[in-house]
Amino acid sequence: MPRFSGKIVIVIGGTSGIGLASAKLFAEQGARVLVTGHSKDAIADARRDLDGDVTVLESDATDSDDIAGLAEHISQNLKAIDLLFFNAGTTVMRPFSDVSADEYDKLMDLNARSPFFVVQELAPLIRDGGAIVVTTSVANVKGIVGNIVYSAAKAALRSMVRTWARELAPRKIRVNAVTPGPISTSILDKVMGKEAAEKARATMLENNPMKRFGHPDEVARAVAFLGFDATFTTGAELPVDGGASQL
Repeated sequence: MPRFSGKIVIVIGGTSGIGLASAKLFAEQGARVLVTGHSKDAIADARRDLDGDVTVLESDATDSDDIAGLAEHISQNLKAIDLLFFNAGTTVMRPFSDVSADEYDKLMDLNARSPFFVVQELAPLIRDGGAIVVTTSVANVKGIVGNIVYSAAKAALRSMVRTWARELAPRKIRVNAVTPGPISTSILDKVMGKEAAEKARATMLENNPMKRFGHPDEVARAVAFLGFDATFTTGAELPVDGGASQL
């Protein structure tokens, strides 16, 4: 029998990168998976790429009506959740002196505010004994030039993990964070442009203790571990970063 047969997994921000790799892993191993995304192109690509019992919905994690609609869809069609994986996020690369108020608000909205309200809305649908995993970042413990608002938002999310873990412990719901370092995804190209992204990658590669980038599949396996195997772990943060935050 497939490892996750009969399990219901929700991946918020699952149409590319780490989220997509995680959705693939869970679907390939028998879970029923619901993936959300915001980009129409990425949604179309995910629908083409994902096999198995997978539904891909357009849903904006920053929109309260979309969040409520997602909860209603899950309640009517899936009934309950075994694992909620919140992976949505983005950044802009700016010196702090150049960050606009609008950029600040948008980054805080997606990276800190939206996970709070998604978890608030969906937690009642998580089975007692289920799990929540969120994606933080090594940026929440490192002083990364040009990443101040993203870093602060991820640090706030890390703090939320601890409190969620306490408040949901009576229902035996475990809450943990997976903390990627340099992973081979397209996010740097999107936020920096190709040339600047290549320079940033070279610097990251040189500074990383393992002298390589991670693969989204490596993060996906950590998500699966936290979601289903780490049965005596809650409130924790698991770095998947080649040692970048530890060494």
